[in-house]
Amino acid sequence: MSQKPVFVLTHPRACSTAFERVFMTCQDTLQCAHEPFGDAFYYGPERIGERYEDDEEGRLSSGFSKTTYQDVVDRLERDGSEGKRVFIKDMAYYLVPPNGGVPTIADSLRKHSVNGSATNGEKLANGENHINGVNGHSHTNGTNGVNGDATSLKQGSDGTGNPTVIPLEVMKKFHWTFLIRHPRRGIPSYVRCCSPPLSETTGWDQFMPSESGYVELRRLFDYLRAQGLVGPSVAGRGSAAKKAEGEVCITVLDADDLLDHPEDAIRAFCEQVDIPFSTDMLAWDDEENQKRVADAFAKWNGWHNDAINSKGLTARAHPKKPVTEESENEEWRQQYGEEGQKTIRACVEENIPHYEYLKSFALKF
Repeated sequence: MSQKPVFVLTHPRACSTAFERVFMTCQDTLQCAHEPFGDAFYYGPERIGERYEDDEEGRLSSGFSKTTYQDVVDRLERDGSEGKRVFIKDMAYYLVPPNGGVPTIADSLRKHSVNGSATNGEKLANGENHINGVNGHSHTNGTNGVNGDATSLKQGSDGTGNPTVIPLEVMKKFHWTFLIRHPRRGIPSYVRCCSPPLSETTGWDQFMPSESGYVELRRLFDYLRAQGLVGPSVAGRGSAAKKAEGEVCITVLDADDLLDHPEDAIRAFCEQVDIPFSTDMLAWDDEENQKRVADAFAKWNGWHNDAINSKGLTARAHPKKPVTEESENEEWRQQYGEEGQKTIRACVEENIPHYEYLKSFALKF
């Protein structure tokens, strides 16, 4: 029975905070960590994110301007020393250099690297293609780097082809799982959070396609498979019944399945990560729980209002309606203008192949 910290890797706007709320009801047995690596990614001295690179005031006011990746790892280890199992929900892109950048192990974590090897962090040759977006930060065709083992090994932060700034030895400490959502829903939701009026609360007034997170999630997914940290068995498939001792099944959950079949989805996920399931996990309408959640999500003001104000996870009354590309384009054009619509469409189309690839491993309901 696995007792490693559960690490749910995802991308923005994948209903991941609602998913996390389910496990925050298990406060007697689980210690939840809400997007901890974002502190080092955006604000710290080893930051690899672009958003605050020229915003020293923003970094200082965050309270995390001195937070390193080692600090985050230490914090998670402290969480696990209190007798509870740690449950982490975080963005894959917080661990992977944006725009196809060649990764280098974070300086603070080099002591964990088996051979201390690292590359020089230069940009990939195919990472410089741009489209005209609403903020000048859009990228297409420059972030895949997901095919071709030789290329992957050459561009990794060590001899194993590691696409992240985290040493493999640290990754081995976690039980990895994955949560995804179709780009046609995830990306417009992200744009909404970076546009008025919601941007006045979130503080983010630019949509940066490099933060969409699908390609980084796919690269990390493939790397974890290649290193044997997940798979080869796939949760919910026939192969799972024959998994080797100690093997971690590939566990991918689609947000639409979570919304349509919450009890079945959570039950199946819990089975894969050795967390006892109870229907009580699907309801949290009590004052103590609400206050604890509001405090935990406070650093990302405006991003999690729906999850904070929710009272539980129930199946949506009406399944998602089928839409056409034309109707989507018109909706986005009305909300964000002609250039905004083009940026969203380009970003959606770029990331659909990554989503569909991950979807092919997803639990079925």
